[in-house]
Amino acid sequence: MVETPHDVPVPARAVSVDPAAVGVAVAQFVPGADREANLAEVARLAGLAAARGAELVVFPEYSAFFEPSLGPAFIAAAEPLDGPFVTGLVALAEGLGLVIVAGMLEEATVAGRFSNTLVAVGPTGEVLARYRKLHLYDAFGERESDWVLPGAIEPPQTFSVGGLTVGLQTCYDIRFPEVTRRLVDAGAELVLVPAEWVRGPLKEQQWRTLLTARAIENTVYVAAADHAPPIGVGTSMIVDPMGVELVTIGETTDVGVAWLTTARLDQVRAVNPALRLRRFGIVEA
Repeated sequence: MVETPHDVPVPARAVSVDPAAVGVAVAQFVPGADREANLAEVARLAGLAAARGAELVVFPEYSAFFEPSLGPAFIAAAEPLDGPFVTGLVALAEGLGLVIVAGMLEEATVAGRFSNTLVAVGPTGEVLARYRKLHLYDAFGERESDWVLPGAIEPPQTFSVGGLTVGLQTCYDIRFPEVTRRLVDAGAELVLVPAEWVRGPLKEQQWRTLLTARAIENTVYVAAADHAPPIGVGTSMIVDPMGVELVTIGETTDVGVAWLTTARLDQVRAVNPALRLRRFGIVEA
């Protein structure tokens, strides 16, 4: 049985010295095939995020269920958006007064497939947004498209936390700059990137480079949550619009919190007005 915040006292929430700052957390762990254990670990880490001052915590891709190789077990573990995993997230968000974002396996309309879906749930029990992964990981010897139904191209769903507009994308999407730019065109000031970034030659370097590039070129915050090793590279981080790593988790299971402000966005965009100076727009396929 998953312990909820109602079962365990939550320490008093830390606060920033800047009353305008928004506490944002990245949570890093190793999801497995035990769905109840995964939700219990999400509950534990969400409690840590709340105690450390976060108003929003982002968990990795495949937080609800994961095995080293995609296969029929993923289809069997897929749930509807009102299934046990999202219901559990809603209870946590209500109990902790947090916005929680996590990756799940959603039942798909096509037999033999599931949707690689992110959900954002709020402290009043509502689903704030959902995002189905657009770019499937058919690279580096993997074939995600054999099992995953790609998301349809839809208008971005954004939501607000503490005055920051937040957008969602997933893992391999970060290699496609237009995904982040499209979110920014929809008003996103903070882009969340739940991931299962698999280890391999140069992969951690690419992870750092791509996340930092998306933050700098769009003058936005980027908060990315990965699986901890041995399969994921770990290195979950929050990057500011100048490309500064505000907080980084190494290889361990942990929660990192950074304090984000719209004033910092304004400051960076005053000296680097790249969005205003751009000469090309997004052309959708």
